[in-house]
Amino acid sequence: MSSRADEDIMRDVRDGNLQLLGSLFERYQVPLFNFFLRQTWDRALSEDLVQDVFFRILKFRQTYRGDTPFTTWMYQIARNVRVDNFRKRKPESAMNEELASSADTRPSPAEQFQVNEQADLLRRAMARLPEDKRELIVLTRYQNLKYEQIAQLLDCQTGTVKTRVYRAVQDLKQLYLELAGAGQRAAAGQPGIQEA
Repeated sequence: MSSRADEDIMRDVRDGNLQLLGSLFERYQVPLFNFFLRQTWDRALSEDLVQDVFFRILKFRQTYRGDTPFTTWMYQIARNVRVDNFRKRKPESAMNEELASSADTRPSPAEQFQVNEQADLLRRAMARLPEDKRELIVLTRYQNLKYEQIAQLLDCQTGTVKTRVYRAVQDLKQLYLELAGAGQRAAAGQPGIQEA
């Protein structure tokens, strides 16, 4: 059963074979968790959001047409779940850099200090990105969705997605370099640029 295509399984779920939803859950609970974790930096919330996605897949299974990849449909639901969650939690919805740097997503303690420092800088830079750019990077670099799938999610052209991803990566790179430079200035005892 694990070799069956997602679309075939979801068609069977749509048609009433609800126990097959468990195999889709097994396949996608970790990727969805990582998607939410890289957006929220909150493990407990990410777990709750994954559960909500699968609840909605079950609830709205009749809307699955099967003319797009299952993952595209699933990530559209995931995006809606995340947006709905943050609408409910408006005051808390802004990504907090301190929360991002303290999230329990660091490499293991056995890894080198430099790797830890780079991972922390990357998380802090991601936290500073606007939500739409952060989402694009997560979808392309961490969730490995194709540009065509993201274009379907965002209801735009593939070329537009490529341009947006390029700009998001450039912004991330700039933020990363700024944070790295500020850290080096602080280590050297030099004053840095004051942040507002």
